[in-house]
Amino acid sequence: MSRLTITLSDERYRALKEASAQRGKTIGQLIDESLEFYGIKSHDDARALVRRARRGAALAPEEALALAVEEVRGARRE
Repeated sequence: MSRLTITLSDERYRALKEASAQRGKTIGQLIDESLEFYGIKSHDDARALVRRARRGAALAPEEALALAVEEVRGARRE
């Protein structure tokens, strides 16, 4: 697993720390959930999404990719 250092304002850091305590999660877990919510996926996850789209709809590769992109955009809006 990789490590990341970010710079936040003191106010933002306190808010993040409070939110994590209220939810019983670590700050890292909250950030990871936020990235998932916004559709930030690894290449492997994106490829798996395309494979599922192809299996489920018997589409051509281009159509499957377009469907995967649409699904990711829909997940970002939710």
